[in-house]
Amino acid sequence: MKKRPLRHLVAGKALALGAALAMAVAGTAYANSVGVTVKTPGATLGPASTFAEISTHADCSSGLISGGGINQAIGTGTSSNGNKVNGSAPSPDGSTEYTGSTGVVGTDVTHWLGIGGSGGAVNSDFSSTPYAVCFTSSLVNHTQVVMNKLAGPTTSGTVGLVVATCPANTRLLGGGARITPASVGSLKPIASFPTYNNSAHSYGQIAAADGETNPDSWAAVGWNGGGGNSNNTTYAYAICSGNNINVSGATVKVRHSEVSGPTAATSGQTATVGCGGGDGKLVSGGAAISGGSVTSTAFTGPGSVGDHLNGSFPSDSGGSPVGDGSTTAAYWTAYTHTGGGSSPSTYTDAWVLCADDGV
Repeated sequence: MKKRPLRHLVAGKALALGAALAMAVAGTAYANSVGVTVKTPGATLGPASTFAEISTHADCSSGLISGGGINQAIGTGTSSNGNKVNGSAPSPDGSTEYTGSTGVVGTDVTHWLGIGGSGGAVNSDFSSTPYAVCFTSSLVNHTQVVMNKLAGPTTSGTVGLVVATCPANTRLLGGGARITPASVGSLKPIASFPTYNNSAHSYGQIAAADGETNPDSWAAVGWNGGGGNSNNTTYAYAICSGNNINVSGATVKVRHSEVSGPTAATSGQTATVGCGGGDGKLVSGGAAISGGSVTSTAFTGPGSVGDHLNGSFPSDSGGSPVGDGSTTAAYWTAYTHTGGGSSPSTYTDAWVLCADDGV
């Protein structure tokens, strides 16, 4: 695939912004390409016990995160049903989380958490690998994290959808999702995707479709497979450009793919989607296991309460995760899995966000 480099152009005091969405110094001209690098530390084993979780992190050694992901090893047999994503989200320091007050909760974040959880079964193969997508150009300026949260879901087989929206006059770059507590083994985020806070998208209930541009919000969907808990919480995170940055020249394009499955018990499915020629550089992505048609109708849950995510990560065109230090990632892969029961009319969805300055 031929890739066109992104370039910055300053005219007077305004910079035509690329994926970095950087602000120029007045009177200064730049002609360097935006750099995007994927960072990952590799796998962290666990959880080793039921109804527990492990947390690991990927860090940008330079630049700021535009998004991030997670990929899990689950083993084989029925115990493979027990490993699930509990969170893929930004962090201020690689250990603590944004779970307090809602709104703008952080700026210029450089850390991404991958949180793996267990249900009622574990095996020694369980692990989670986090990925941070990092702007590495010297022109990267400022970003901000917006968090919103929802109490629930508390009832088995119900969807808890919450939306975080970027401030006006900023650009959505990526986002993440988290659920708590880990002790509710049937609770998990089953979707994390770009959307719009407008009536055409039911204010975030309908996901951004393939080819749409400049989404302004990120949705997270919690799914409860086994019953109630009064403390269940679902969190959505939007990674946005900083305030007071001229984003008029920046375009963020959505690419989306939906495939059928998984439908059989104890089985998995993947969906992979990439940035096309002229779309710009990959800056983030999302994933879902759903009831299908998520870009045209309000989000519905998949066919079984045991369904869950095992991955949402930058990849090659074949769906294999990229390695640490990759600067050429152009695809995003969603990895989904059923539980111990069949799951009719279930679909796997993947999104990738691609940023271009139009130059």
